[in-house]
Amino acid sequence: MAVDGLAVRAALVRHGVRSVLVFRADLLVGTVSTLLRVILVMLVWRAVYGDRVTVSGIARDDAVGYAVLGALFAVVLQPWQFSSLRDRVRTGNVVFDIMRPVSLITQSTADQLGTTLAGVPKAVVGLALALVLGAVPGPDTWWQAVAFVVSALLGLVIAIQCNLVVGLTAFWTTEVGGAYMVYSMAAAFCSGSLIPLWFMPDGLATTLRFLPFSAQIFTPLSIWFDHAPGWHVLGELGLQAGWILLLAGVSHLVWLRALRRTVINGG
Repeated sequence: MAVDGLAVRAALVRHGVRSVLVFRADLLVGTVSTLLRVILVMLVWRAVYGDRVTVSGIARDDAVGYAVLGALFAVVLQPWQFSSLRDRVRTGNVVFDIMRPVSLITQSTADQLGTTLAGVPKAVVGLALALVLGAVPGPDTWWQAVAFVVSALLGLVIAIQCNLVVGLTAFWTTEVGGAYMVYSMAAAFCSGSLIPLWFMPDGLATTLRFLPFSAQIFTPLSIWFDHAPGWHVLGELGLQAGWILLLAGVSHLVWLRALRRTVINGG
């Protein structure tokens, strides 16, 4: 049974990937857009620094590299195509999802994971260009690179969970396009993908660091560019893990409330 369940989840993830990659023209345009984004972000941040070596204690190479990686993270974690849950709620097809042996939460999460993974090739191409242009410096130690990968994966899980919670609001509003738009803008700013939290006022930066948005992007990037990594890195990973547990509980509670609002065949 466990093997069958894993196979079903893998199939759902593949479906999510194909739902994005099937649009070949969009994939090509998205890849070109990612490359242009890398170049423009690099040029803009280099122009901002000008001849200065540091600004607010942040070296130019770190700021440029952070901005480029932040843009690439946004390509993966903040895609244009979110979960199909909202469309299925609006059309009423969600009733068939609810009656399936695999829970709706699992279906939506696996589909969102596939949709997110579909953005990885574009980000990889963009990262390759950034490395060729010398826009992204490498981490100082190998274990720092490992911590970055772990943190990036945890950030991916948090992003998917946040998307799921927003998607579940469709059971109350039916149409959540506006909610997704607001969420995307808030996530882009609060996660530090647009402006590193390093350059924000201390009070605002401290507040944002304890929100799930910064755990998606700022935390892994701050680990990558940390020139004095220590035990505090484990604390950052622990905070991400805590957000995963909390968001899992929140999504479960929201789903239970949403299920009570669902009417199937008048029942």
